[in-house]
Amino acid sequence: MRYPAVIHKEKGSDYGVCVPDLPGCFSAGRTMQEALEAAREAVATHIEGMLLDAGRVPPPTSIDAHQGNPAYAGGVWALVPVEIGKLSGRAKRINITLPERALTELDACAKSLGETRSGFLLRAALEFIARRSP
Repeated sequence: MRYPAVIHKEKGSDYGVCVPDLPGCFSAGRTMQEALEAAREAVATHIEGMLLDAGRVPPPTSIDAHQGNPAYAGGVWALVPVEIGKLSGRAKRINITLPERALTELDACAKSLGETRSGFLLRAALEFIARRSP
């Protein structure tokens, strides 16, 4: 998954990062690069906490969905990647059957996104579940 993050810099301060889809998820850094690296760790830690609390992980929304919010005016947007599969504890091997054509399309899509087949399926399933949750 890739979560949109907005980066602000006030004169005389570090870069501050806010992740709108994950309320309470913030980070900072002396440089833009440090701020983004800290944001990646903050997002992973935040989601790990949600998973440990058996909470639902909200799917990322588009940057466009947040740009109209005055709280984020003047910020620079970035996408912060997180691999949910690496956060949710021990992996368990499963066996599923899919039509060959569907599997070919799934693999091509995952590859175009820089994801593995398992990572893509996990992300898609968690996003679907989060959208259905009240």
